[in-house]
Amino acid sequence: MTDHPSRVAIVTGAGRGIGAAVANRLASDGFAVGLLDLDETGVKQGAEAIVAEGGKAVGVALDVNDAAQVEAAVTRVAEELGAPTVLINNAGITRDNLLFKMTEQDWDSVLGVHLKGSFLMTREVQKYQTREKWGRIVNLSSTSALGNRGQVNYSAAKAGMQGFTKTLAIELGKFNVTANAIAPGFIATDMTAATAERIGMSFEDFKAAAASQIPVQRVGTPDDIANLASFLVSDGAGFISGQVIYVAGGPKD
Repeated sequence: MTDHPSRVAIVTGAGRGIGAAVANRLASDGFAVGLLDLDETGVKQGAEAIVAEGGKAVGVALDVNDAAQVEAAVTRVAEELGAPTVLINNAGITRDNLLFKMTEQDWDSVLGVHLKGSFLMTREVQKYQTREKWGRIVNLSSTSALGNRGQVNYSAAKAGMQGFTKTLAIELGKFNVTANAIAPGFIATDMTAATAERIGMSFEDFKAAAASQIPVQRVGTPDDIANLASFLVSDGAGFISGQVIYVAGGPKD
């Protein structure tokens, strides 16, 4: 359990996958958790499961790309659970294609959810963090930030998350707020399963092919990311800020 059981965390993209795993881990650490996602059913079920285990949680549907919805969602979490001082910017989408096939909508949608969504969420939550003089921000980047064929939009967004993180660390540090980024490699989620389906491979074969290229010889799981997020939002991580940590089963440049 956390030393501060009254602390409140918000996790975006918490309807499934990495976001759901992080929300569950923070709840087990003692945080009250606001689960936010476009998928209303997913976050409500996730919140109900946390409450059933004795935790505190609320599920709120929103589009992180809409400032009014972001403000309303964060306000609701604050009213129902307390001042949110931990923010996990995890919401994301993919619209993969080669550059010459990529549409403006493919570009705008991905950059909007990842970058504008994280900006809007952070701008709203920092009001509470700076007032409380304590906060933790964890942004989800990706190894795709280093470049990945067919993902010029996603790569740009995830690289942008790293610059966003470093600047937050500089601006918010004096308020005892840290900001760090987690950059996952191959994580077995619905999103990677969809990629396998799109290229005509079974998910098991897709994972096996990926694992063969990873030094630890396995693909990652959402819990691998949740474990690191748990540490980064703890009091013990108070002198770690502005960092990008690759969670990929091996070194990344």
